[in-house]
Amino acid sequence: MSTVVAPTVTTEAVARRRRGIPGLRGTGWVGHVCAGVIVFAVLIAVVGPSIAPHDPNFVQLQYAFVGPTGDHYLGFDGRGRDLLSRLLVGAQTAVFGAIAVSMISVATGTVLAITSAWRRGFFDTVTGGFLDVLFAFPGLLIAVMAAAVFGPSLQTAVIALSIAYTPYIARVLRGAALRERAQAYISALEVQGLSAIPICLRHLVPNIFGLVVAQGTILFGYAMVDLAAISFIGLGVQSPQADWGVMVSEGRTGVLTGYPMESLSAGLCIVVVVVAVNLLGERFAERAQAGPS
Repeated sequence: MSTVVAPTVTTEAVARRRRGIPGLRGTGWVGHVCAGVIVFAVLIAVVGPSIAPHDPNFVQLQYAFVGPTGDHYLGFDGRGRDLLSRLLVGAQTAVFGAIAVSMISVATGTVLAITSAWRRGFFDTVTGGFLDVLFAFPGLLIAVMAAAVFGPSLQTAVIALSIAYTPYIARVLRGAALRERAQAYISALEVQGLSAIPICLRHLVPNIFGLVVAQGTILFGYAMVDLAAISFIGLGVQSPQADWGVMVSEGRTGVLTGYPMESLSAGLCIVVVVVAVNLLGERFAERAQAGPS
């Protein structure tokens, strides 16, 4: 009997695993453009501090709100600091902060979802109740509370948002894990004597990996917006450190005086990256839900 079941299980698991690994094929030209924007943003975050033409924190008050010049392609902010340099350096906290939130939330949510779906019973009930409690607290509220206790910083905002986003990831992935848990090949693998951890790591996780990537991609966009909002109200990255959210906040004075370049440039960077991430994440989610073609 085992000689008949083993090849069938292996063939089905491999086919389903191929469905679970996302790629750009099938996302259309929009997906490729969005992926290019995301790669470019990450690249800027990596090399931005190295290629910045000027010190982003060097203050020259005599050049406050001066427009573009030969050496300063975007001009100066309200304190006479080079805008282009601050945009390049600010990409680091904006992009890597959102990546950190996404990775922590997805990792924690995936572990909780798969464990709950596998064990069910009391553990699933307790975990579900705990996640429902977290649902009652918006991410920004948790970040404000964390900043009040631990002080405002990027690290505090990242941890707070990771806690706030985990229930959303866990709930979506738990449903997918439950459906996968009910598949016949899982039962066949258990009959063959495989324990829970090998089954989950080798088969269950790969088969929902497409949905994991889709949710993590979409979450990246939300995290970038929320981190910028937290920095905007002064509870995230602290001035004079360059950050897109901080630049939008500090540029309000320029908007009132007819010089919106600081807020406009930083805000445009956030919008472009978030739109690209959301569009790509939606296409990943559609592919994950559609299943094999």
